[in-house]
This record gives sequence, C-alpha cells and structure tokens, in this order.
Amino acid sequence: MTIKDLKPNIVWNYFYELTRIPRPSKKEEKVIAYLLDFAKKHNLEAIKDEAGNVLITKAATKGMENLPTVILQGHVDMVCEKNSGTVHDFDNDPIETVIEGDWLKAKGTTLGADNGVGAAAALAILASDDIQHSKLECLFTVDEETGLTGAYALGKDFLKGDILINLDTEEEGEVYIGCAGGKITTATFTYKQAATPENYFWFRAQVKGLNGGHSGSEIHKGLGNANKILNRYLWTLSKKYDLVLAEIDGGNLHNAIAREAYAIAGVPYSKKENVIIELNTLAPEIEAELKAVDPNLKITIESTDTPSFTIDKDTTANFLNAIYACPHGVLGMSHEISGLVETSTNLASIKMKENNTILITTSQRSSTNSLKDDAGNILNAVFTLAKAEVKHSAGYPGWRPNPDSKILSVAKKAYKDLFDKEAEIMAIHAGLECGLFLEKYPHLDMISCGPTIRDAHSPDEKVHIPSVDKWWVFLLEILKNVPAK
Repeated sequence: MTIKDLKPNIVWNYFYELTRIPRPSKKEEKVIAYLLDFAKKHNLEAIKDEAGNVLITKAATKGMENLPTVILQGHVDMVCEKNSGTVHDFDNDPIETVIEGDWLKAKGTTLGADNGVGAAAALAILASDDIQHSKLECLFTVDEETGLTGAYALGKDFLKGDILINLDTEEEGEVYIGCAGGKITTATFTYKQAATPENYFWFRAQVKGLNGGHSGSEIHKGLGNANKILNRYLWTLSKKYDLVLAEIDGGNLHNAIAREAYAIAGVPYSKKENVIIELNTLAPEIEAELKAVDPNLKITIESTDTPSFTIDKDTTANFLNAIYACPHGVLGMSHEISGLVETSTNLASIKMKENNTILITTSQRSSTNSLKDDAGNILNAVFTLAKAEVKHSAGYPGWRPNPDSKILSVAKKAYKDLFDKEAEIMAIHAGLECGLFLEKYPHLDMISCGPTIRDAHSPDEKVHIPSVDKWWVFLLEILKNVPAK
C-alpha cells in the first residue's frame, strides 16, 4: 500500500502532491506556484499578496448562497529537520513517505503533515463538486513556522469571510478555541580568540538520540534538551578541571526542542581519564532521568584534532554558567483550563556566528501576555548577568477563547451526531496564526481542528491515518451546517 491508496483518497492524493514540492519556511516559491496553477486548472479565483499568501475563492453550493462565507486556513511551509546521516536536500528533494501500521511518516526527515494535511484538505474541498458549503475562501499562508510573517503581513482587506476554521491542530476529536502567544529572546556572546594551549587532550562531546519535538504542544512532556544536557557535562568538567572550549553547536529551530548538540573542548592531558570518568558517572544519571521520554539518548566523547583557536576563558565561564541557569520547559500551568500549560520557555539553539560571536536563541510562550513578557525578562536577566547582549522580538498575540462562538456550537453538535461522543474543547499552548487574524479581523468567529499528528518538528513526525478520515468527515459536516448570521 502507498499513500495514494489511503482514504479519503482525494485528501491523501493532494498531500502526496505537496510532499513532492520542496517548501521550507521562507522558500515557498514552488508551492505558491503550485497553488496558483491549481486555481487556474479548476477555474477558481486566486490572489497572492506581497508576502506570498494565497487566497483561493469558491462559490457556494446551491441553496447555501446566503450563509456566511467560511475561511479555511492552513500554512504551506514546513519544518525541515533530519536525522544525522540522512542525505536530504530540503530545497530540492521530495519527502519520501513510508506507512508503518496506522501511521504515515517520512524516511529520516520531518513529514510536513504540519500543516500539509490541512492544506491538502482545503485543496480537496476546492477541487470537489459533491461537497455542500457556503462561499469559501481558502487561505494558504507562508512562513508560519519561523516567524508567522505571512499572517503578520496579511492585509486588513484581504479576507471577506465571517467564520474561520484553522486546520493546524494535531489531535483528532479536539476542537481548539484558544492558543498561546509567543516571542523570541536572543542572547549574543562576543568572545576573543585565544591561543590553543599545549599538552591538552582535545575531544568532541556529542548528545544525540533525543526525540525532540514541538516546543509548544510537547513542552509539557519533559523531553530532553540536547543543549542543556551537553552544557551540564561541560559545566561539570569546567568546575573541576581547566576546561577550554573551542566550538559548540546545538539545536536548530526556535520552535523545536533541541535533539542534538556537540562541542569541541580540551583539558590538560593529565586529566584525559577524568573526562571519561565524569562522562561514565553523569551519562547514566541523565539517561535514567529521561528513560521514560527519551530512551535512546546517547552522550558520547571521542578524541579530535587540535583546534586552531579557543574561546577566551572569561566568555567560556559566563557562557557555561548562563546556559546552566537558563530555564527550559514549563514555567506555569493555567489556573482556568485544567492541564493547559500557561507559560513556557525553550532553549532552542546555540550557534557560533561571524565576528567571534555565539548566538543563543530561546522562545517564550504564554496564553497571558504579561507572563509571556515576564518569561522573556527572566531570560534577559540571566544573560545580562553573563554579559551577553539580549534582544527580544515583537512577538505575536494569543487567541482568547470565545465560549459563545456559533461555529463552535455547530462543531460540537456535528461531532456528537457523527461519533456519538463529545468533542473535547481545548486551548493549545502552541502558537497558531489565529491571534494575528483576530487582531486584523476582530469579527471573525474561529475554531481550529485537525487530525492526529505526533512528534511534529522532528524526524519522527507522523500522522495517524484513520484520524484523517474521521477528521475529514467531521470537517465536511461542519461546512454543511454553517450557522446563519
């Protein structure tokens, strides 16, 4: 069986087409061209704004012309992560998919089900001639994953609809009516290049095998962060031996929990055995701490060539202390919605850059704007004490739940009628574009729903095949029963 044999066939066929189109964030030119060509082939009106967002409009089916216009919305970019050793060029290569039981995943890379399945469902509805719906506006946004720039750039007169259904959540049977806002905090260390000391043992320490995952929807799982784990080892060595740091790199995307990290460092040659002893002591402790959520964690060291320079000792000490003190994970739970993470922060990436700098990227999320800012201020304080330069992004707003939503009432009834059980009404800690839409179109009545997706933003990303069919039936039932104005 292949992806083209799955049900509902029309949705999976469009998802297959999307997997053939490279669509990294900020490089969506090919998928934009595909969308415009799709509209032309189906004689549908399509417009593209300066940011690259595409809006395709379809007339109402007979008898539903007087009902409110519905906006179906998803983003077309995808997170591009791959396992070490996987050969894949996200700018040019198609995603290779594989079916494992009831799950579809990719071979060593992210799948792009986030949000490719949502985009595929919208395309399937646009292409079909046997689905009941009021007038539709299908909005395909760009660059959701690395800054929400498509949603930010959306003009206040681009949309005409009254109801918006976001197709970007990841648990079938749950209907979302709120989400967290977020911001990014960066810290930059500037170091001096120091001479490489003689008679040192040089080694490469690496953390790998972690699951990683979405820094919003999976932050509550307590998944291991490669940056924190690697730094814990280096910091321990630095307190006992004359550690010198030459190179460090960990994590990639601001919205992904770091899966891998490495550093090149050295200690006096007489302390070579101590490096191994410390690892043999610390590694089992960390592996035991994380065995329930990251059973494949590996911390390794191997000897390496002498580096051409090292990072000066003062900066190394400030950096290691700051990373150790830098919070990561859940900072607070909601007092209003049971089980909902209210505030969190993610130590996302550590990168050595030009001009002798080390850039640390962190992201904060909260459903309460003041706590989002407070979390950013915590990071500011930590890194300012360590003599780093700190900057904050403008951030994006959360989406405040509306329990009186008419489209929510329709969705609740539709789910109950179809499956004889209640849909769970939820808010999500991940960031959705809905908050930005609501700022520009405050009249919008919004919900979000989607099929079941696991391990988004990591190479283990997978979508539950039966849930797509169930979600598809649910979505069509909502469209058939759009409430009158």
